Amino acid sequence: METNVRYNSFVAVGDSFTEGMSDGLPDGSYRGWADLLAARLATLAPQPAGEPATAAGPPGFRYANLAVRGKLIDQIADEQCGPAASMGADLVTLVGGLNDVLRPKCDVARVCARLTDCAELLARGGGQLVLMRSPGRRGPVLERFRARMEQLFAHIDELAARHGALVVDLYASEALADPRMWAEDRLHLNAEGHRRVAEAVWQTLGLPAAADWDAPLPPAIPPRWADRRTSDLRFAREHLVPWIGRRLTGRSTGDGRTGAQFSADLGKGFWISPVDHADPGPVTDWRAVGA
Repeated sequence: METNVRYNSFVAVGDSFTEGMSDGLPDGSYRGWADLLAARLATLAPQPAGEPATAAGPPGFRYANLAVRGKLIDQIADEQCGPAASMGADLVTLVGGLNDVLRPKCDVARVCARLTDCAELLARGGGQLVLMRSPGRRGPVLERFRARMEQLFAHIDELAARHGALVVDLYASEALADPRMWAEDRLHLNAEGHRRVAEAVWQTLGLPAAADWDAPLPPAIPPRWADRRTSDLRFAREHLVPWIGRRLTGRSTGDGRTGAQFSADLGKGFWISPVDHADPGPVTDWRAVGA
């Protein structure tokens, strides 16, 4: 169902999925579904002519992505949700907990409890809260952790009913389960996967569809044995072994990082806005504006 609701501000909370890995830009930064969604939303909130997006002038559409790769639900709750809630955004997305349930040992009930803390805090901000049932790449990892994931997703449905949140069900998507939608690390979506997620959120918000985000891919051509073996070896060397090393040493890819629009010095998020709302371009080109 389409809606006339317009969102003038959007803050995103979560882990690598929301940060945008592995939808890379030429400058080495990540884009991802949240940035893509923000750029589309900006076109619906055009800025008054002649008033540039500066700290001194009206910012038009505002966006902040506080998500950081590798973060567990405790870190999302403790480091991101408070700053996000204080920003008073019209739209807030919360995706977290999957890094926890994919670990060998996990208290899923505790993860659900912390996710509840996050949702309750963000819902008090008054904006539209959006939750997600995250996609899963078809394969042995998904099957090993399916029960945990479905327990988490059932709780997300309960939270949505409690807080009037919208749920984007990516887990049910056959297209997003296709390995061709995933990057070489087999943990993150590629550019096409992120594009489809952005479209799925867009449509869940009641905005007019631009494409069928869950359209099936054409039949896959089975790779040759040698190609599959080469791919597996490269995955193990470049992604699996480093991942195991981080787990054994208690390190994370997110160590020392903050969200793209989070000031560690001030301990709070900040807004960015496009210079031209009609043609927003990549959010890496947007300007910081006053709250």
